Amino acid sequence: MSGVRVCGWSELADGTPRRVEVNGRAVALVRIGEQVHAIDDICSHAEVSLSEGDVDFEECALECWKHGSLFDLRTGEALTLPAVRPVAVHAVTLEGDDVLVEISEGESR
Repeated sequence: MSGVRVCGWSELADGTPRRVEVNGRAVALVRIGEQVHAIDDICSHAEVSLSEGDVDFEECALECWKHGSLFDLRTGEALTLPAVRPVAVHAVTLEGDDVLVEISEGESR
């Protein structure tokens, strides 16, 4: 896999979303335990930054701060209303301390 280095593992706090840019695309990174997830940073409902929301550890989801929609960090699916459309999910690879993200072919917002 060929990805873009976006930060170091040691820079990610467990359960604290972080916005990064990958080839000009805004991506929300979320570390949950030993895994790092990457999804588009724009809510499919309200077009606000998802990285400003809260992490739901039990659902492995990120909550949009504006209207409360939950997005599954593994699939990008909208789990709760008012959002009904998913957001794109991107592949993450860890190489040593480096966190690499490869942008998927999913829709850019």
